Amino acid sequence: MSFAPSSSDPKTEIMNQIRQEAAVANARQLVEKLNEHCFERCVPKPGASLSSGETTCYTTCMEKYMAAWNTVSRQYVARIQRESAAAPRY
Repeated sequence: MSFAPSSSDPKTEIMNQIRQEAAVANARQLVEKLNEHCFERCVPKPGASLSSGETTCYTTCMEKYMAAWNTVSRQYVARIQRESAAAPRY
């Protein structure tokens, strides 16, 4: 995700940097959880290489995990947007 450069407003630049860092942290967390969950589930006895069954299991697990992550993320963003729109402005 990339943000267009804004005017030289320092506050906007800092907010964009924080958003980018949060996106990177979320992606890193996703990869860590994917590896932790799917590897433990699909590779009970690690060896020098993955069997075809382990590879299929791992791929399927990753696809399901990513789909669930995306659904939760979309719902979370939608909720934040609804709450932000409903919040009183001062």
